[in-house]
Amino acid sequence: MDSQKELPTPATPVPTAETHSPSAGFRAEAAQGLRAAVPLAVAVFGFAVSFGVVARAAGMGVLAPLVMSVTTFAGSAQFAAASVLGTGGGTAAAIVAAVLLNSRYLPIGISVAPAMTGGVLKRFLSAQLVVDESWAVGHIGNGRYSRGRLLGAGVLVYCAWVGGTAVGLLGARYLGDPERFGLDVVSPVLFMALLKGQITSRKALAAACLGVAITLILVPFASPGVPLIAATAACLLGLRKR
Repeated sequence: MDSQKELPTPATPVPTAETHSPSAGFRAEAAQGLRAAVPLAVAVFGFAVSFGVVARAAGMGVLAPLVMSVTTFAGSAQFAAASVLGTGGGTAAAIVAAVLLNSRYLPIGISVAPAMTGGVLKRFLSAQLVVDESWAVGHIGNGRYSRGRLLGAGVLVYCAWVGGTAVGLLGARYLGDPERFGLDVVSPVLFMALLKGQITSRKALAAACLGVAITLILVPFASPGVPLIAATAACLLGLRKR
C-alpha cells in the first residue's frame, strides 16, 4: 500500500512536443521581430512614399518603380537609380550607382548566413528579406542572428516599402515635393535609429565615428555609393582582438 501511495500522479501536465517544437520557437521569434520592427516600418513607409514621388518625377512611370520595389527591395539603391535617371543620367550609370550602394549586403549576407537554415530555395527566399532594418532587429548579440526575428521584421518592412511606393506613385500629383512633408529626412533618421541599437561598446562607437568621418570626407569628391562602401572599412575595428 505504501508503495502505491508514492506513485506519481498526473496532476502536473507534461509539456507536449508541440510546445517545444522548432516551429513554435520560430513563430515566437518571428512575432518578436515583427513587433520590434513596427516603428522602423513607419519610417520605411514614409521613405517609400518619397521614392514613389521621386521616381514618378524622374519619368519612370508607375509600373516600373512598383515592380522595382517588389523585386529589388533596396531603398537607397532605388533612390540612387531614380536620382541618376531624373538628372539625365543613363541606364548604365543608374545601375552602377545601385550596385555600389547594394554592395553593403555582401558583408551583411555573410554575417547572417549561419542563421539561414534549410534548402537552397528556402535560404534564397529568406535572404530577400534581409535588409538594414531586419538585420538590425535580428541581431541577438555576439555576432549571432535569429532567423525568426530577421524574417518577421523583414516581412513587415517589405510590406511597408511596397505599400509606401504605391502610395507615392499614385499620389505623386497631390503630394508634390517630398520635402514639404519632411520625407527627405526620413532616411537619415531611420539609419540613426538603427545605429543606436548597435553601439554597445567603445569599439562600436569608434567604428561608427570613423565611418561618419570617412563618408563626410569622400562625399564631395566621390561618386554616389563609393563613400558608403569606403565607410564600411571602419568595421575592420571589430576584427581587432581585445
